Amino acid sequence: MTTGTIAVVLVAMLASFFMAWALGASSNSPPFAPAVGANAIPTMRAAFFIGVFAALGAIAQGGSISETVGTGLIDDVSISPLGAAAGLFTAALFIALGVSTGYPVPAAFATTGAMVGVGLALGGNPAWDTYQRIGTFWVSVPFVSATIAYTTASLLRNDSIPETVSVPFLGGFVGFVLANVDIAIFPGSTGQRTLARFVSVQVGMTPTLFGTIDVTMILTSFISGVVVFVVLRRSMERSVDAGIRQFLVGLGGVVAFSSGGSQVGLATGPLEPLFTTFDVPNIVLLVLGGVGILLGAWMGSPRLLQAVSREYSKLGVRRSIAALVPGFLIAQAAIALGIPISFNNIIISSVIGSGLVVGSGGVSGRKIAFTLSAWIVSLFGAGLLGYGIYTALTTLTGIK
Repeated sequence: MTTGTIAVVLVAMLASFFMAWALGASSNSPPFAPAVGANAIPTMRAAFFIGVFAALGAIAQGGSISETVGTGLIDDVSISPLGAAAGLFTAALFIALGVSTGYPVPAAFATTGAMVGVGLALGGNPAWDTYQRIGTFWVSVPFVSATIAYTTASLLRNDSIPETVSVPFLGGFVGFVLANVDIAIFPGSTGQRTLARFVSVQVGMTPTLFGTIDVTMILTSFISGVVVFVVLRRSMERSVDAGIRQFLVGLGGVVAFSSGGSQVGLATGPLEPLFTTFDVPNIVLLVLGGVGILLGAWMGSPRLLQAVSREYSKLGVRRSIAALVPGFLIAQAAIALGIPISFNNIIISSVIGSGLVVGSGGVSGRKIAFTLSAWIVSLFGAGLLGYGIYTALTTLTGIK
């Protein structure tokens, strides 16, 4: 490896770390904003928890997204260190432009577009099957997120169902799902490392229903949900408001964990081919991204938390819960499928869906159209710019 190549590798790693820092400072704040807006937790403590939970999620769940961004967006070529640096620089440039101008630039769209552009400049071919899978998921997210948020808000506003039942029920549902999410601390192959499956393996000789349904996994998931339900129910029986605030903090932690897992691959993915070439374990790359997210959250999220929490305080506690539940579910679905996703896309759609229960999503049609336009411009603009930046760098440095 030449001196120039080593320098490019170091630049790419620094760019990846900075990208992770930026994600920690911006994209991971929404999960705790409702709790801050409801005065359930101080801002600085929320920033601390955001960093911890998002970093843990990045390390435990970020592998599938990182692999897709690094190797699944382009066929027939491997992203070079210079290509990784060019792609990360392009995505960071779009995100910085969005922050400075107020345009809603989603990191997932900018990074995906940039890496596709770089891959094409490298001489690769479009990975049409991957694009179709990602595009279908992205188009579905606003509708699914809004529907889940609407259903959740309707449940919380239903006068015939006491809040001491509806809120613990939602908590139990989250607990049930958590028992089935892939977490790297459990042994097994990717997609199979869940608490429910781990318990099933330990039990052994697990009976099945209808030939395929694992009874032990179902029981483990159900028990997990019941434990959360009972704990939250007892808390709300002592004080409804205190119980809801505790649920907001807990839900914020779960969503921040999911956010870290779904976002870290945007920073580490471009380096995936490089680390694979040198036989460096994937966990090392995820730790690099996790540390960047941790520091970004601690250093940059307090100010954004204050701004976002004011928006959530206008929504109210119950509508905030309805906006966060889809964030958890869709982020976990994206992680399971290895699809890079914009967390802001989920949250905006959820806020609109929860607002429809009271007759208005609180977002004008003009604002929705503006946001969609910004997403499309981010995707295709980053692709064109990534192609151009990589081509220019190759011409100037002679490195490919």
